[in-house]
Amino acid sequence: MTLQPQHSVSEAERQHALGQVVTEGAFAAAATALTSGVILTALAMHLGASNLVIGVLASAPFLGQLLQAPAILIVERLRQRKLISVVSSLTGRAMMALMALSPFLPPELGIAALALAQLILCGMGAIGTCAWNAWMRDLAPEDRLGWVFSRRTSYAATVSLAAGIAAAIVLDRTTEGSAWRSIIFGALYGLGFLAGLVSAWLTSRIAEPAMPPRPEVQLGLFGLLREPLADRNFRRLTIFLASWQFAINLATPFFTVFIVRQLGFDMTFVMVLSVVSQLANLVALRNWGALADRFANKSVLLVAAPTYIVCIVAMVGASQMAHGPWLVAYLVVLHLFMGSAVAGATLATTSIALKLSPKGQATAYVATAGLATAVAAGVAPILGGAFADFFAARQFELLLRWTSPDGVAIVSPLRLSQWDFYFLIAGALGLYALHRLTLVREKGEIQRREMIQQVIHQTRRTARNLSTVAGLRTLTYLPATLLRDAEVRARFLRLQRRRIRQMRGATIPA
Repeated sequence: MTLQPQHSVSEAERQHALGQVVTEGAFAAAATALTSGVILTALAMHLGASNLVIGVLASAPFLGQLLQAPAILIVERLRQRKLISVVSSLTGRAMMALMALSPFLPPELGIAALALAQLILCGMGAIGTCAWNAWMRDLAPEDRLGWVFSRRTSYAATVSLAAGIAAAIVLDRTTEGSAWRSIIFGALYGLGFLAGLVSAWLTSRIAEPAMPPRPEVQLGLFGLLREPLADRNFRRLTIFLASWQFAINLATPFFTVFIVRQLGFDMTFVMVLSVVSQLANLVALRNWGALADRFANKSVLLVAAPTYIVCIVAMVGASQMAHGPWLVAYLVVLHLFMGSAVAGATLATTSIALKLSPKGQATAYVATAGLATAVAAGVAPILGGAFADFFAARQFELLLRWTSPDGVAIVSPLRLSQWDFYFLIAGALGLYALHRLTLVREKGEIQRREMIQQVIHQTRRTARNLSTVAGLRTLTYLPATLLRDAEVRARFLRLQRRRIRQMRGATIPA
């Protein structure tokens, strides 16, 4: 095992390395699943953290991306991407051990330790990601980027799904606020620390192609960032990524708080929803990867991104429903759609930045996009946490008044409060992000309508492969058939009405 780059990588070594990339992703996903997302928010709530602290924890992965700026210079000067990735991974994963101790410290000290460890973990992750992205850009063939990352993400989603189920089971067996729950949190973060060590070890065994010789003229940070920003198409992509991340991170990090505090569900149900979303993510991921390779990442985004934005806005509907089975079903269906949509959006946003980066210059290009999105995505949840109390004291209610001889009846079909405002604001900002996406150009892109047809075809084929019952397969043809028939009938009626108008116009005397 060596951390030094290779001057040449054979095709056999390349194929073996790509397989190791997929395996490493599974252990990295285990470390992430056990220490972030719902688990991290649950631990923060267990320690009694405020909404502002929860917002800071949610923003840490994005604010940490600001370290990609010095990371660019480190990569360009050391030119040893594997070494940088392994060292940053070990340093960051060590913070998981500190996070495992936070439940056993005094509350204020535990919250401070959790926030500090999260910031260091995410900062080291950003440095490692900067080197990793440039490394993968030179290792994976361009026509297989979608396949490699979709397979890696599929394995990661499977592991995250298993970890989420296990975490839900063990947390369900403990009382909220009890000492046993503190022990469970410590165990989860301890296991995440061990999985992170295995991930770093596997990373050290992946082949790294040597970077081109260092140019005689050394550019500073602004010199490296100037070229990506001068690229008009990549600049448009950067603006889209920044606006997209701001829109979704204004509300998404607070889904757990919304479901627990505003809707009144327990943490176990939140974990179940997370598992449902991950399961949908896993099922949809391979189809998104195949479509991204066949057409373009932008075409995938034009379908996945609007779907996710609609799902965020649709969370408002949950606060309008009474607590019961219908609300549970509504949230489950919503998370199924969100899991599927976020799979396509995450895969496409990762791949499109790599694809639009010139070969050998991916470090500066990807890091430039990362810096822009880091600022946007990092500021959004902090603003959300800071203004949580402001919106909590405000409410918008739509009243309908009916007056009759029997009296006056007042009905309130819409009532918005606290997190509902965030979901609507995120939806409005998402529309702007989608507008910016339409300005980006990518080779192989197709129209949104064509991509939707391809998604339906892929979904239908997946359902056909999963089912051995002909009757169930037939059901997958029904919606598309009805849509085609309806479209044909609509065209026929429009043509018939046009002919009638023409005939009437011909009979009118001049």
